[in-house]
Amino acid sequence: MAAKEEEQLAGDEPTAEKKIRRSPRRLIKGLLFLLICGGFMAIVVYSPLFTLQRIVINGSNYLNQQDIMTAGRIYQGTPLFQLQTDVITQNLMHDLRIESAIVRRRLPDTIEVDIVERTPVATAACDYGYVDFDRQGKVINSYRSLKKMPIPLITGIVLHDLYIGDDNRDEVVAWILQFLQQLDAEALNQVSEVNISNPKMIVAYTTNSVQIRLGDRDRMEEKVKLTQDFLLNLPNNRHQIDYVDFSYTAPFIRLKNMPQEKETVVNENAQ
Repeated sequence: MAAKEEEQLAGDEPTAEKKIRRSPRRLIKGLLFLLICGGFMAIVVYSPLFTLQRIVINGSNYLNQQDIMTAGRIYQGTPLFQLQTDVITQNLMHDLRIESAIVRRRLPDTIEVDIVERTPVATAACDYGYVDFDRQGKVINSYRSLKKMPIPLITGIVLHDLYIGDDNRDEVVAWILQFLQQLDAEALNQVSEVNISNPKMIVAYTTNSVQIRLGDRDRMEEKVKLTQDFLLNLPNNRHQIDYVDFSYTAPFIRLKNMPQEKETVVNENAQ
C-alpha cells in the first residue's frame, strides 16, 4: 500500500509542476484582458460620440425641457455613461411638480425621461407673483410673471406667505379648487377665470368670456354637474350666450341682445 501511495504522489508531481508553470501565463493573459477591457471602456465613456446631446421627455404638459434639466441636475455634454439614472430620478422626485419619473439612456447621445406631473388645477395671485395649486391645495409652482397656461386663474384675492410646498389656507380658494377638480379635462380647459371678490357671488368665465354665475358655496355637487354639462355643450350652441346663472335652484341662461324685460320674467320665475 505504501508503495502505491508513493507512486501516486510521484505521478502527481509533474501535474503540479505544469500547473505552476502555466499560472504566470494565465495571469498575464488575464491582466492583458483587463487592460484591453479597461481601455475600451475608457474610450466608450470619454468618447465625444457618447456625450449627452439630446433629452427626450414623455408625459410633460406643463414642464418644459429646461425645467426637467434643472430639477434633475442634467447637463448637456456630460459623458453618457457617467450619468446615474437613479440619481437623476431621485432629483426629479424632489420637485413637487413631479409625481413619478423614469430615466433611461439611449445610445449614443440621448437620455429619455418619462414623467407623471402633479396636475395644476388653478393659479392665484400672491404677494410676490403667482402660485399654482394642485388638487389637494398644495403650491406646486411659483413665478413672478403670469404664464399662459390652460388652467383657470383665481382672481379677486391676493394670497400671502405662500411658497412651493405650502398648503392653501383660504376657505373660498379651497372651495374653488374642490369645485374645479371635479370637472373633467375637456370642461376644465374651457374655464379661464374664477372671480371670488364677492364670496357670495362667485363668477367663473369661459375662454369665450361667457359668465357662469355660481353664487355662494352651497350645493357644490349640483353646480358642478350643471357647469360640466353647460361647458361640454357650449361649443355646439348656436346662440350667443351672455351668462348662465346657477346660483338659483332653477338656473337660467341669458342670451346676448335679449330684451331686459324678458330677462326679468325669467329671473322672477327662477326665484
